[in-house]
Amino acid sequence: METRKVQLTGGSTFTVSLPKEWATENGVETGSIVEFYAEDDLLLVSPQHEDDHVEGTLDVTGFENKHELTRAVMTMYVSGFDIIRLEAPRITAEQRRIIRDATQGLVGLEMIEETADRVVLQDLLDSSELSVLNAITRMRLVSLTMLSDAVEALIEDDSDLATDVIQRDDDVDRLWYMVSRVFRTVLRNPTAANEIGFPRETVFDYQSSARQLERIADHATKIASLSQEIGEITGETADLLDQLEAEATSVPETAMDALLADDNDEAVELANEARARIPDVDETAREVDGKVRDLDPQSAQLLGRVVDSLSRTADYGGNIAESALQKAAPRP
Repeated sequence: METRKVQLTGGSTFTVSLPKEWATENGVETGSIVEFYAEDDLLLVSPQHEDDHVEGTLDVTGFENKHELTRAVMTMYVSGFDIIRLEAPRITAEQRRIIRDATQGLVGLEMIEETADRVVLQDLLDSSELSVLNAITRMRLVSLTMLSDAVEALIEDDSDLATDVIQRDDDVDRLWYMVSRVFRTVLRNPTAANEIGFPRETVFDYQSSARQLERIADHATKIASLSQEIGEITGETADLLDQLEAEATSVPETAMDALLADDNDEAVELANEARARIPDVDETAREVDGKVRDLDPQSAQLLGRVVDSLSRTADYGGNIAESALQKAAPRP
């Protein structure tokens, strides 16, 4: 850390010098323009760049595995690159197909150039056009609806509904990657924080909560998949599963109300209410576990995994409640 003394110039202007090493490394010289960003009691200084596009290049030679190449594209996107160049001595037809599929699963990313040895992707959305608030609100709706529908598909043995739940997981993933991208962009670039309209601490709380919602959607997908291996559930077991889903879902539902509340006192009250519901979920989960033991071993084992996913949903809701409490806490 370096310190500088603030001086008064011309009787009305405060001035302070920039560290020469920092200025040289960032191309700041006489006549350069720097940007200032006020953030509570902080003042951030950044060189002004004519082109704010961040470009990245990745050699994908040998990336024939779908998972490996898809993950590479998503990692570059989440890292905040606006232009992504994927290069190899020869881009195969299979690689192009994988890249195209991966691009379709990411918000704002488009394929803008294809040659024999290169594929170029570009994010066509400005940070100001991306709403983290809208994204997590949509994630909340989709993920919790997925969970409810997954349990309904399980109880009713509805394979069409189960398939629909599994397909909806892609929508949640697209929003999750977008929120993660915005979060990393805000950490790197103070301009993005101003454009998005939220303090960086708030974006962190939203990103942390979005992660919990993405996990809930994963467990809804897991339950939907398991439902296709189990026959129709009836009687008291079905009633208890329905009760467990309602209790488990209420935790992240209330926690999200807390996270998005404008009033801090209301946020704290709702967050504590959400956390207080978790023991009831655990109790109901134990009761369901006791019931499923009376079933055949395979069904008991599969339903035990369903119960575990619903219990974890409540725990994820508790994590969201923790983020809500941090967001509502007084700033030091």
